[in-house]
Amino acid sequence: MSAARGRPRFIVGFLAAPIALYLVFVIGPYGQAFYIAMTNWRGLSASPTWAGFDNFTRLLGDDVFWKAVGHHLVLLLALPLITLTLALFFAFLLNVSGGVRGSTFYKVVLFLPQVLAVAVVGVLFQAVYRPDGSGVLNGLLSVVGVDPVGWLTEPNLALWSIIGVMVWQAVGFYVVLFSAGMAAIPKELHEAAELDGCGRVRMFFSVTLPLLWDTVQVAWVYLGIAAFDGFAIVAVLSVDRGGPDGATTVLPLEIWRTAFSFSKFGYASAMGVALFFLTITFAALALRVTRRERVEF
Repeated sequence: MSAARGRPRFIVGFLAAPIALYLVFVIGPYGQAFYIAMTNWRGLSASPTWAGFDNFTRLLGDDVFWKAVGHHLVLLLALPLITLTLALFFAFLLNVSGGVRGSTFYKVVLFLPQVLAVAVVGVLFQAVYRPDGSGVLNGLLSVVGVDPVGWLTEPNLALWSIIGVMVWQAVGFYVVLFSAGMAAIPKELHEAAELDGCGRVRMFFSVTLPLLWDTVQVAWVYLGIAAFDGFAIVAVLSVDRGGPDGATTVLPLEIWRTAFSFSKFGYASAMGVALFFLTITFAALALRVTRRERVEF
């Protein structure tokens, strides 16, 4: 009985420190951001002026805010779809029927962009996307007689060029993730499917993908959350931080610009609150829509 009585105290004592740290360093800043979003604070006054929902009302008529939201919607569709499609394709090639020779080497090569700093990635792709003939892509195009393309200076191409970089950096991580999931699938299932005359394509959609669905679901949520970020790569790679003419701007960049360039911390916090609820809503909907009966093996 004494051990049973002491167990709750032990659990409370064990969890007290991490819960306190979580409240102070996570919940506390969230609460402070929500409060600042209801004020006109400009970062200088010790007592911000209460503004109620005025900042949120302004957001509804802010063209820059809605342009950034539109870019997030494009990212939300393109980034997970392209990344997961490529990652599943490469992982299946590396793992099906025993995989290919040197698969570990290919996984390391594909994973390498994930460990590169964003600044390094930005400098690398500035050379790739350079608008004159010295750029890697334009140099290849010039070989076949195509004029140089402004990958980051053309408004219609700039966002897609940045999405390409985000996919390039992310796909290797999910190749490794899906490869680990596929390696855990019993080989007997694939062998039985082959004996039944199942081809590679049908095996993937009928055997591999259903057994990997939980991992794909989590990956989709992670990539969706990443689609609501994009601050670092856009700030480093885009023209004039979000240009040209706002063609690549995203909400985190506008939050930073509004707060630290225009000293409108209250309005920037309102953008942050809106971004918070957009991200939470997406995660909840994604988990709900992609939920399906669990397949055991």
